[in-house]
Amino acid sequence: MRITARSVFVGPSQYAHFPVIRLELDLGILEQWPTGRLGPAFVDALVAALPELKQHGCSYKEPGGFIRRMQEDEGTWLGHVLEHVAIELQNMAGEDVTFGRTRSIPGRPGVYSVVYEYAQREEGIEAGELALKLLGSLLPEELAEVRGVSADWSWPDARDAFIRFAQKRALGPSTASLVRAAEERNIPWVRLNEQSLVQLGHGKYQQRIQATITGKTSYIAVELASDKEETNKILAGLGLPVPRQILVQHQDRAIEAARKIGFPVVTKPYNGNHGRGISIGLQTDEEVALGFQAAKEHSRSVIVETFLEGDDHRLLVVNGELVAATKRTPGQVIGDGVHTVAQLVDQVNADPRRGVGHEKVLTRIELDAQADMMLARQELTAESVPEAGRIVPLRSTANLSTGGTATDVTDIIHPDNRDMAVRAIRAIGLDVGGVDFLSKNIAESYREIGGGICEVNAAPGFRMHVAPSEGTPRDAAGPVIDMLFPAGTPSRVPIAAITGTNGKTTTSRMLAHICKMAGYTPGMTSTDGVYIDGQRTIEGDMTGPVSARMVLSDPKIDLAVLETARGGLLRSGMGVRNCNVGAVLNVQADHLGLKGIDTLEQLAEVKRIVVEVAQDCAVLNADDANVLKMSGYTDAKVICYVTMNPDHSLVREHIRAGGRACALEAGVNGQMITLYDKGSHIPLMWTHLVPATLEGKAMHNVQNAMFAAAMAFSLGVGLDAIRQGLRTFDTSFFQAPGRMNVFSEHPFKVILDYGHNAHAVGVMTDLVQRMDVQNRRLVVLAAPGDRRDEDILDIADTVSGKFDAYVLKRDDGLRGRDGDEVPNMLAARLRANGIEDSRIHVIPDEQQAIDSALRMAATGDLLLIFGDALARCWKQITKFNPDGEMSRQAAAQKQVLDSNAAMESWLNRNVDAVLPEFEGVARDERGIVILPEQDD
Repeated sequence: MRITARSVFVGPSQYAHFPVIRLELDLGILEQWPTGRLGPAFVDALVAALPELKQHGCSYKEPGGFIRRMQEDEGTWLGHVLEHVAIELQNMAGEDVTFGRTRSIPGRPGVYSVVYEYAQREEGIEAGELALKLLGSLLPEELAEVRGVSADWSWPDARDAFIRFAQKRALGPSTASLVRAAEERNIPWVRLNEQSLVQLGHGKYQQRIQATITGKTSYIAVELASDKEETNKILAGLGLPVPRQILVQHQDRAIEAARKIGFPVVTKPYNGNHGRGISIGLQTDEEVALGFQAAKEHSRSVIVETFLEGDDHRLLVVNGELVAATKRTPGQVIGDGVHTVAQLVDQVNADPRRGVGHEKVLTRIELDAQADMMLARQELTAESVPEAGRIVPLRSTANLSTGGTATDVTDIIHPDNRDMAVRAIRAIGLDVGGVDFLSKNIAESYREIGGGICEVNAAPGFRMHVAPSEGTPRDAAGPVIDMLFPAGTPSRVPIAAITGTNGKTTTSRMLAHICKMAGYTPGMTSTDGVYIDGQRTIEGDMTGPVSARMVLSDPKIDLAVLETARGGLLRSGMGVRNCNVGAVLNVQADHLGLKGIDTLEQLAEVKRIVVEVAQDCAVLNADDANVLKMSGYTDAKVICYVTMNPDHSLVREHIRAGGRACALEAGVNGQMITLYDKGSHIPLMWTHLVPATLEGKAMHNVQNAMFAAAMAFSLGVGLDAIRQGLRTFDTSFFQAPGRMNVFSEHPFKVILDYGHNAHAVGVMTDLVQRMDVQNRRLVVLAAPGDRRDEDILDIADTVSGKFDAYVLKRDDGLRGRDGDEVPNMLAARLRANGIEDSRIHVIPDEQQAIDSALRMAATGDLLLIFGDALARCWKQITKFNPDGEMSRQAAAQKQVLDSNAAMESWLNRNVDAVLPEFEGVARDERGIVILPEQDD
């Protein structure tokens, strides 16, 4: 039994709308050994190892259901068992996960798809690996050779190691409580490192926390709180009750300070925390010396201060208000006259509420050097037997992290003590702070019975308040989140997610451009990079969850446009749990046969994820049957259909019912992009006025513009801003690289496009047929090597008979094919379709193929190039000159590239119109037109 493949989904996927891990599990010969055959001994041993499996309901949805599944009839298979074990292991480590699903994989006997929920990535992966080992270790003797673990493998050791592994990676209790409070308020969050740094909210609305330090916490305040001497002086200067202190660096000075202050005293590190290195109630020079050494381990300087009698209280102040008060009791045992101190400690640690570190509500008590010192003071050892009822303290401080207990006293704290704590935190300047206050009775005023502040803490722990040992749990985290995100303030940015086989990138760029024209600062992911406010910050195919996180973490953006590709969805899921607007443009035959997706229906299920998690609006292509069916799988408040058929019966009915739609209507001046919503008919824009449509001829970009308009409208963008965005978006290489880029400066016209499947090639071929061409139509054609043979041949069929010459090449990346295999396949298909050999030119290298096609083109021709390395292709096209000299346009573009970024952007958008118009007008040394001053 072995794991042959693993996928970790960080967000919505075809398996769940939350993070899950999917394993491909090959049972091997164990396919013949379901739990019924493995026998009762196997089930009993498994339950003994993980008793809480008895609570798993499985398909019976009641406790004991899973055990019943293993025992009845032939039982269940080990893939299903592994799913439950992986879930329970995470539960045992403190995570709240429940979902799992196991299915056999068709056509692969004995191989199962095992899916289970996870909370922390590495912990979830390790849970699957440990589950595999545990199941192997429990197999009967006749299967000993396939157990997969050594004979000396120990389940208890492996279990404890897993818990420690999980704890190191889990959020601490304080951070976890803040994250839960954020989730309750529908505030998104993302963990920024392996410690406690967390981003709450998106984009420009984000706030950050690290444990209970917030992005609004003053650095000076944190430094003051860490400087216990300075804190003492500031509080004393305000008349607040504090002990007398002396700062020392040497042991003899500590003893001298203790004598000066008067015994008993306390020694503590100058800038320590969590109670480390503190010794209290020191009565002699020898004890002071030991206390000094303990404090010295944590700080170069040591504070000696007056010992204040009373119970230790932690008073938590958030945003100027006391929200919780807790009495803390040091770790201790109570004698019974029978058991030793060590045995009593074991009894205390047997409390199921106690665990290692912050694993549980309470922490285990350790018999360490500090415990030995405390016992020595009481003339005891670990082997002593205290008399019945005797309290034996094992710690001098009451921190929960060292085994202390906490009792909530918020309801009984005296108003004077409450005000004192608030004043102390304000004096230091903390937004979230803890006051350590010693008092004999917290219900009485310090003005009457004394007491004092022994410490002020930045980053106070919340565990004692949210899960006290006794008393009422307090919501310590909620007030912090309410401080960071006051009522009515946003935490999320609008998110638009776009998927489909073709048109994703152009539509994403159009939508981001429209939103920028509307005054937003958009962040966008696309196949060529991450863009923040129109500037590319990361280059590469960035259509997966990592790039989505990049955009949403950028503190500048206030809107996100996420191109969401099939590959990312299949590898890792979506990068966001939900989106405001989700759009599916189309589902066409591309990438079939990869990653288990063999049919259009399966591909549609993957792309459907985007609208499954759309909250406000799902924008669907009503002209694509596979997309139209997705309307039954979304819970979005509104469905908006996009159709290029104004007579579409379903869309017309939808419009009559007051639904939202974007349709293409015929008019006297051409075709009009029209919006419908709540009974309103809104003519938006003539298609020939959208530059990206080449005067309405490029019907695929008409459709892309319709989707961009529909999504922008659904995001709340105004109609004028939508019109302005569409009017100013063109298909220049600099605005939409590889998407119908037209170059007209040669005697012939060239169009560069990234089409890489039959549908994309087909729409570009149709466009070329609709364009007025004085002479011939030529094409440079390729196909990705990882496509099925039938998909490559479909591309050849799509162009057959539509061009006067065919130059066939390969992409730079062969993707599993032999060097000339793809162009030769295309050539053979063209010949089979009746294309003469004289019109077919096989030139495998892309650069050589493009150069040959450019040289082949004559005046009045139109050359369509399907490129792979887009920047290289465009450069080759623009700089081509058969005489070896750079063309005028290429020279102008070189000058543009050498100019500053702002002038680059302007010329890139206007160069075609400007250069001919201003021939002979003065230019600077870079070739930039110098306009008269009165012209803006």
